[in-house]
Amino acid sequence: MEIGMLRQLLALSLTICSINSLVADEQESDSPGKRPNILWLSCEDISPHLGCYGDKDAITPNIDGLAKQGVRYSNVFTTAGVCAPCRSAIITGIYQSTLGTHHMRCNAELPDFVKPFSTYMRQAGYYCTNNSKQDYQFKTPRDAWDESSGKAHWKNRQDETQPFFAVFNFTGCHESGIENEAKYKQVTKDLTSEQRQDPNQLTLPPYYPDTPVVREDWKRNYELITAMDLWAGERIQELKDQGVYEDTIIMYWSDHGVGLPRAKRWLYDSGTRIPLVVRIPDSFRLANQGQPTTVDDQLISSLDFAPTVLNLAGIRLPEYFQGRAFLGQDLTKPRDYVYGARDRMDERYDIIRAVRDNRFRYIRNYEPFKPYYQYMNTPEKGATMKELRRVHAEGELPEPAALFMANNKPAEELYDLQSDPHEIHNLAADETYKEVLDRMREVHLNWVVETRDIGLIPESEIQRREKTTSARYNILLNADPELIERIRNVANLAVGGTENFPKLVAALDDEDSVVRYWAAIGIGNLSNVASSAKPRLESAIQDEAPCVRIAAARALLKLQSPELALPVLQQELQSEHEWGRLRAAIVLGEAGEMARPLIPEMKACLKDQPNKYITRVANRTLNVLLGTDNVVN
Repeated sequence: MEIGMLRQLLALSLTICSINSLVADEQESDSPGKRPNILWLSCEDISPHLGCYGDKDAITPNIDGLAKQGVRYSNVFTTAGVCAPCRSAIITGIYQSTLGTHHMRCNAELPDFVKPFSTYMRQAGYYCTNNSKQDYQFKTPRDAWDESSGKAHWKNRQDETQPFFAVFNFTGCHESGIENEAKYKQVTKDLTSEQRQDPNQLTLPPYYPDTPVVREDWKRNYELITAMDLWAGERIQELKDQGVYEDTIIMYWSDHGVGLPRAKRWLYDSGTRIPLVVRIPDSFRLANQGQPTTVDDQLISSLDFAPTVLNLAGIRLPEYFQGRAFLGQDLTKPRDYVYGARDRMDERYDIIRAVRDNRFRYIRNYEPFKPYYQYMNTPEKGATMKELRRVHAEGELPEPAALFMANNKPAEELYDLQSDPHEIHNLAADETYKEVLDRMREVHLNWVVETRDIGLIPESEIQRREKTTSARYNILLNADPELIERIRNVANLAVGGTENFPKLVAALDDEDSVVRYWAAIGIGNLSNVASSAKPRLESAIQDEAPCVRIAAARALLKLQSPELALPVLQQELQSEHEWGRLRAAIVLGEAGEMARPLIPEMKACLKDQPNKYITRVANRTLNVLLGTDNVVN
């Protein structure tokens, strides 16, 4: 993007507060006559494993029936492969990587002018209820809902003529419903024998080992989806019983893909492609919209849900929205691309970005030196993850599954979804697809700047900077646009080849600590040629920013200089910066035997930490070094 254009974007952003105050004062329906009720039926951890999507194994008559009366959208994707970052984007209409809600359980502050879109619905006269999950990564403002609880229901409104926007969320198909046998049995207790699945008749993805354990998890996934379908049928029947079915637009969707390895938390189709079915009653249909039994293949992001609901309700859209309405009046041009971001998943960082068009998916791994399956407490509890570990140790994994047990990743991945729906064959190095690769890479690089991707800033540095900006969103909003490009550029240099080494060394002198951080990371990645940078790294371990000190210490470990690195990491394990502590613990975990002298300090991390993630990482490292099997929460 041109710098001049970026400055215009900045100027526009700075006027949002005043614009939005006018919107709040004047918010009202622009459409005359009766307004539609809108019902959201959302669920968790479900890919399009539904009959209406052509899945022969699915038993989902209620959602299938809804699709016959409405539209099935075939190319819908979430902004992340995990719940909370997705939900923050859905409720605000802003990418989590722009808003600063990209790391799991980060508890960010909203800028004053950003509101949950339900607030605008309420200001326009809608009765808004949420039953009951929020999980937005920020404290929900009081004016977001008329009621948000396990008892919230559109039937609770006092005036039956008042239009409603009601959310019901089914939690039974969450990954815990697969992993936890007691929950699985409770959720599926009402299924009949005809609604049960034979695990031996199901079709497994090629990236799993074909074992009874994996098949049992896959069976549970389908049965939990059937339980969800029964629940959805009950919610739909309530509308009919109360005589408001023909007054209500119904949207059914999932927050991200199936809750199993290589799907949940990942940016492949398995983790981000979701079902979306919308039924619009006759009286609210516009020309060429909402026709029964139709399939719409336009690209849609879950970021588009908020603009679409407001548009259907005739409510003016806030200027800061980053999504687009795909239903209602005055639609903008359909998308050419959808985007996804992965950041800290619980205790592990892995910065990944993705771009998808109708055929290809491009993935940029900003930390390719890390394995696909980093050890994380929550997914490691699952039977399929344990089975992947077991079969891998025996050397018996099929090739597609073995790919994702590698100790590192390519910097770039490119997949042709038309010929390779499971995204197994990486085409990034295939000259036949060079034009596609170049195009998708450029689209990604532009998106980083245009959306002011805060995910390239280390979390400890975010925590430091937000003290003066009041909200993470504002860190790059008010930054010099050229800074965003510098951060992006050096982050990309850090995953390149040896030809980038001189530029990385020069970037150690940059005035911005984030640029210096990525320079140190890149030098560590090039340790085979980086010995000449050792004096510069010795200076960098004295940097004023903890993220730079830790990155420099990591690089010195790569240069086999633990005598210089370990004192720095020892100090960072006890610092005031909790995310610096976590980063230091992670570096020690990567250091192998070189970390052994700090075993006492890591044992001290097993209690009284500012977050549980530090304890988890330290515990894992201790288990590896000491051959123990200690368990922490």
